[in-house]
Amino acid sequence: MKPQINDTTFGSIIIDGTKYDHDVLIRSDGSVHKRKKKLSKKKYGSSHKISREEAKHIYEKGTTHLIIGSGQVGLVTLSDEATAYFDKKDCTVHILKTPDAIREWNEREEGTIAGLFHVTC
Repeated sequence: MKPQINDTTFGSIIIDGTKYDHDVLIRSDGSVHKRKKKLSKKKYGSSHKISREEAKHIYEKGTTHLIIGSGQVGLVTLSDEATAYFDKKDCTVHILKTPDAIREWNEREEGTIAGLFHVTC
C-alpha cells in the first residue's frame, strides 16, 4: 500500500506520521528506505545529479512511474545515462520540487509507483 506523505520542510519529510531527516526512497511496495546518494556522489561529487548506478538501485521491475522530489528549490536532476536507463525500462519519471512532488505522490492513483525525495536544497 502506498504511504501518505504528510509534510516536508527543509531537511525533513514526514511519511505516515514518521519524520525522516534524510532523503528517502519509497519502493513500489510502500517501504521507506534511506536514499543511497553515495552512488551518485561517487560519480558526480554531488547527490544533485542522479547517476545510472543510482537509477539502477531505484528501479524495480514493473515500476511504471517514478516521482522525484528534486529538493525544496529543485536542484536534483537526472543524468543523461539515468534518463536513458528509465526510458529503456518504460518508467515515466516526474521530477518536481519536493513539495509539488509530494502532492503528485499523494494524488497519483494509477500505475506502479516509486518515489525518491530530496529534502534539502
